[in-house]
Amino acid sequence: MSEAVPPAAVHAEGIVKRFGATVALDRVGITVAAGDSHALVGRNGAGKSTLVSVLTGLHTPDAGRVSFQGEPAPAAGDTAAWQTKVACVYQKSMVVPDLTVAENLFLNRFDRGRIRWSALRARARDLLAEYGVDVDPTVRAGDLTVEQGQFVEIARALSFGARFIILDEPTAQLDAAGIDRLFTKLRELQRQGVAFLFISHHLQEVYDLCSTVTVYRDARHVVTAPVAELSKAELVEAMTGEAAKAELAWHAKRSARDTATTGVTDTAAGEAVLRAEGLALDGAFESIDFAVRPGEVLGLAGATASGNTALGETLVGLRKASGGRTLVAGRAVRPGSVAHALGAGIGYVPEDRHRQGLVLGRSVAENATLTVTDQLGPYGTVLPSRTREFAQRMISSLDIKTSGPGQPVADLSGGNQQKVVIARALAREPRVLVAVRPTAGVDVKSKDALLGVVRGVADRGDAAVIVSDELDDLRVCDRVIALFHGRVIAEFGSGWTDRDLVSAMEGLPAGGDEGAEE
Repeated sequence: MSEAVPPAAVHAEGIVKRFGATVALDRVGITVAAGDSHALVGRNGAGKSTLVSVLTGLHTPDAGRVSFQGEPAPAAGDTAAWQTKVACVYQKSMVVPDLTVAENLFLNRFDRGRIRWSALRARARDLLAEYGVDVDPTVRAGDLTVEQGQFVEIARALSFGARFIILDEPTAQLDAAGIDRLFTKLRELQRQGVAFLFISHHLQEVYDLCSTVTVYRDARHVVTAPVAELSKAELVEAMTGEAAKAELAWHAKRSARDTATTGVTDTAAGEAVLRAEGLALDGAFESIDFAVRPGEVLGLAGATASGNTALGETLVGLRKASGGRTLVAGRAVRPGSVAHALGAGIGYVPEDRHRQGLVLGRSVAENATLTVTDQLGPYGTVLPSRTREFAQRMISSLDIKTSGPGQPVADLSGGNQQKVVIARALAREPRVLVAVRPTAGVDVKSKDALLGVVRGVADRGDAAVIVSDELDDLRVCDRVIALFHGRVIAEFGSGWTDRDLVSAMEGLPAGGDEGAEE
């Protein structure tokens, strides 16, 4: 007699959720089996975030039902009961940075009366050990790595008895090694019967981790299928409603013969728009030389600790170089001065649009024109009419989906928020655009549009630099420089292979086949 199949970790069906006239979920459903890792994918605005809110008890559905392990979901507002069923580890850590790991694990669960700190730390140590989390419970949570913070949040969720955990873009701030460790830990927990709903825009990770995938589009359920039975082209088609194209319009048009370590491409003629000469930053990257010429997009590839982000931030003046110099059209840029870099013709798209790129309490127009306030009125004044007109031009040129210039930028989808950040960077018509991970946290179609904008900067005769570890970001580049631990380890023309570039970013020899094992 076969063993009984355990009830699903979560089962939702017929879920409807409206916000005024907007239908955020239209009769959708999802079922995650016990011990399964189930991916939920879809473009921004597909309904993923609203479903997470329903599955975690933050929103009550207008119709439909949710059950956990065969039992109806807890009553609305019963936080303690919901904690025993489900938890969500968000892209932005929910740990309290000024408290220790132990204090975070037992936050709001301290025994009444006097706290025995030694006993609390011992309980925390036992809890972390039970789930194989190698973190010192006495360490301040703010000093943890992103990866360690995620493990602490997962351990806390499991300690309440939850056997279903939602992971919302968990790899967004991890390097390749960190992702491998996270996935190894998730597989260990799956063998213990813990189920995961994995939400990510990185489709390769869906194939690496998950056995089942569900696609939402325009607030509706499109398909649920075993990952092994759905090709990437079919998955993208389900997400977008459009057949995949053989080649995206923004891909660099260089030939495969340009794959080399010489860095010589057919943009080599003409004076460099951007040049780095012996540029260095103590503790981040060693002396680096490169030039970006008119019509060229240069990629600076590398994992989190490679120094590529620090290099991008040095180019735009956020960090002060310890050696060397940056030149735009042959003129030196003052080190460590954002204002001077902006005036010299460098536009900047930061890595974190929420912390560095947007003023969330302001409108689309106000955000898009932050760098050109001196052009919006006479004698230092800012005229609302000019602000709206300027913003409307940017909205039209970048196809920003918004109700108008006055809409709060916080109300836009992630992809459209990122377009506003790019609009601000392009407002002064910079000679060179430096974009750090420009497509982080956006859907497939928005990614295509955003990279098309970056490609367009070069196509008009200026130059662009993309700082990223995302292969899709780097495919738009004419040349890619790979960094590892602050050093240039390889340089490629546009014909690079995934294998060679990933190997270079991981510090392995790349660009040649001698001695390679297939």
